[in-house]
Amino acid sequence: MALRRGRGYAAVNYPTGMNLGGDPSQALVHATTTGAFVVTLSSVDLGQGLRTVVAQCAAEVLGIPFGSVIVDTADTDTGPHCMGTFASRGTHRVGNAVIMAAREAREVMLQVAADEMEVDAADLETDGTGHVAVRGAPSRRIHISEIAGAAHFTHGRSISGRGMFLKERSYPDPETGEMDPDSCQAHACTVADVEVDDETGVVEVLSLHNTYEIGRALNPALVNQQVEGGAWMGVSHALFESTEPYYPHSREHGPIDYSQYLMPGPADTPAQTSVLLERPADNGPFGAKGIGEMTANAPIPAIANAIFDAVGVRLTTMPFTPERVLRGLDELADRKADG
Repeated sequence: MALRRGRGYAAVNYPTGMNLGGDPSQALVHATTTGAFVVTLSSVDLGQGLRTVVAQCAAEVLGIPFGSVIVDTADTDTGPHCMGTFASRGTHRVGNAVIMAAREAREVMLQVAADEMEVDAADLETDGTGHVAVRGAPSRRIHISEIAGAAHFTHGRSISGRGMFLKERSYPDPETGEMDPDSCQAHACTVADVEVDDETGVVEVLSLHNTYEIGRALNPALVNQQVEGGAWMGVSHALFESTEPYYPHSREHGPIDYSQYLMPGPADTPAQTSVLLERPADNGPFGAKGIGEMTANAPIPAIANAIFDAVGVRLTTMPFTPERVLRGLDELADRKADG
């Protein structure tokens, strides 16, 4: 009996946006009297960092500091429309809507600044620090707080903008079935190294090497967190989590709360190396694609392939429990005995 090591590979491609399109998201942007900008959404941040990315997009377009942007994720009663946080669509759909709204607000901001400075709005530019300056004469500038105050109390104008991103719906060609089912596709590959105990059937994932092509990484730190957090979920799906064979009667036989539900602990978490490849999407916000759910996908077949490489057992049902590994080993032994 021995501990056997194996390596497995798996690659996936994953669509951004709902099948056949038609899933809009809307954003509203407005300036406060002090020069901060509020982005109002009904889109939900599930912990993937949407609020941070949205603030980055708005700040970039408006030409103001990131800290001057407030993201208000309201609710579906009072906020602008959003189809939801799913289908890896958050950054792509919401980011595009925020960019559109911020561009409209920027136009008003520059016009008010032009009126205050008695120049042509086309001659103005932002510097990213909160100032609007005359192009070629940076000393002639005005701060956004002054612009916002003048807009509200002198000009009676609202520095605001609206944006809604909608992918035109695609219908299948009746002759060929051809259609455009998504906005863009991200790609990933995971290499898994595992150790399998051929006496107990226990599988340990030693390391995961992840490569992701996700358009442009608007916030590389958040992308890495998603990749590695999703990989943890992939390991959990592959080796631990299951309602079977007791579903739908799990309360009678299986775990009834999270204190009994098996998931990887710190000692079960493999070492990870992640590499991001950037190939900007033409229709993404600053080139970004969706990444969400796909981060849990590639590790699962990579682990299955690594188990096969280690002990020759091909598993097709999750989770890859010790019992299933041992049954597979018994079947292999029986085949060898039968000649």
